[in-house]
Amino acid sequence: MSVSTVRYTKEHDHLRQEGDRVIVGISHYAQEQLGDVVYLELPQVGKSLTKGEDAVVIESVKAASEVKAPATGNVVEINSKVNAAPELVNADPEGEGWLFVLNVSEGETFSDTLSPEDYQAYLKTL
Repeated sequence: MSVSTVRYTKEHDHLRQEGDRVIVGISHYAQEQLGDVVYLELPQVGKSLTKGEDAVVIESVKAASEVKAPATGNVVEINSKVNAAPELVNADPEGEGWLFVLNVSEGETFSDTLSPEDYQAYLKTL
């Protein structure tokens, strides 16, 4: 069984790293700010993404938002469940409501991300 590491970005993305794969979603805080998610535009499997590039468009009743690629790599899987039922992003954003899986390029680091504890401290400053 691979060890999973959870990290967050200051843009409120939720990252679960398992080896060279990163499962990308949004944080609970982000889904609260967006409100009810009504539509998602997920990347195509096989798409090559560069760190910082727009990867997902999320439309909610309040606004449209983008999720950026947390690292450079290739999309190896998308969550077809959230395509069919976008409300999963609201119900379980850091679990079943994940968006896509990125197979990261060798040498990619997540030094600019936050641990769960640091992310909670960051949220208190907002």
